[in-house]
Amino acid sequence: MPSTRRSLLMAFLTLPLIEAARMRAFAHVAPELPLTPACDDEDELTLEREAGPFFRLNSPLNRDLYSDAPGGERITVAGFVFDNRCRPLGGSLVEIWHADENGDYDSVGFRLRGYQFADTQGRWWFNTIVPALYPRRTRHFHFKVQRPGGRLLTTQLYFPGEARNAGDRLFDEALLLDIKQTGDGKFGRFDFVI
Repeated sequence: MPSTRRSLLMAFLTLPLIEAARMRAFAHVAPELPLTPACDDEDELTLEREAGPFFRLNSPLNRDLYSDAPGGERITVAGFVFDNRCRPLGGSLVEIWHADENGDYDSVGFRLRGYQFADTQGRWWFNTIVPALYPRRTRHFHFKVQRPGGRLLTTQLYFPGEARNAGDRLFDEALLLDIKQTGDGKFGRFDFVI
């Protein structure tokens, strides 16, 4: 039986924190994504990227964005927020916004926009859709991440294997999602190190 986004999310949520931190700390030994920063290196924080012209203040507290674009391809995006010593940063703000299934951003309302706070183990996740290509850009999600009382990280996460990755001036392999295809869509994983 093929896995589903829900089964991968449940496996992620039941992953013992010590295992998650150990996987990040020793990612350089046998990395799945070799350029993703490891949280055991003070100099390897998640890269910053511009917010772009479509960021809007006051997005809603919402992790389930799929209903905003029910015709889009489903994806669950999940990960941890760690500091550079692999300690989880529970209570961190994680905000997402992205283009819809046609490559358009909602500039009036809050469609495909939301935020949440990482749980006590630093875990976060959003159920949404795969954004369509935006003119002159590769496929991407926008994120803002902030630990309690800390500096705000603004960045973008990208999809592996996209033809436009090479020509996008903001693209960096260190910001690639680890994508798994499931029976009901995609599951993407990325751990923010702030």
